Amino acid sequence: EIARDIQNWLLPEHPPAIPGLAVAFATRPANTVAGDYYDTFARPGSENAKYLLAVADVAGKSIPAAMLMATFQASLRTLSAAPVSLLEIVRGMNQYACSNSQKGARFTTAFLAEFDSVTRQLDYINAGHNPPVLRRASGDIEHLTEGGLPLGIMLDRPHAAGRCELQAGDWLMIFTDGLVEALNYAEAEYGEERMLGVLQNAVSVTPEELLHRVMVDVDFFVGDTPQHDDITLMLIKAT
Repeated sequence: EIARDIQNWLLPEHPPAIPGLAVAFATRPANTVAGDYYDTFARPGSENAKYLLAVADVAGKSIPAAMLMATFQASLRTLSAAPVSLLEIVRGMNQYACSNSQKGARFTTAFLAEFDSVTRQLDYINAGHNPPVLRRASGDIEHLTEGGLPLGIMLDRPHAAGRCELQAGDWLMIFTDGLVEALNYAEAEYGEERMLGVLQNAVSVTPEELLHRVMVDVDFFVGDTPQHDDITLMLIKAT
């Protein structure tokens, strides 16, 4: 319970106001504490023009994963305070993760992005994470895959950065595997296709409303089956 309270202090309760974006997020731990992490905050020194978006999943569950999640949060906040690129942030986080990964056993998948509210460009790095889904206002679906290995696997393996532009009406769904791999009584997975079905049927809704619809749909699909993994979802709508 103490670890849960500390974790609740570390995770943001509400997203900041980001020009051009509306954001909502939620997490549901499988146990008392979780190894999932999410965050959104303004980059220091950017005069509230650049914002960092993060969703990560530490391998494992409960107290050990939660402790590593806390160190992930601390290193991300520390490195982001310096005037460095997203690639340099990820390089520094991978170095730290490799020094504390127990020879790769405690790796972390992560999706890290920097949104420029002036240019509307989103620079991102996908470190072995479930590819976020970008649904354009036109209905076209893209997956954000550029990146590399999870953090903590290999010290000298560089990551690549991707870039896209978010225009009004675009939706971005960032999630951990606990969402799409949620199981029902027949051991069938919830799956990305079903998640996208909720998104495609959403018309003129806010991220908070869509977040509620997805979570309700997951609960309906799973039924009484015990939750086996942490579930985290961040929804972003370009305005």
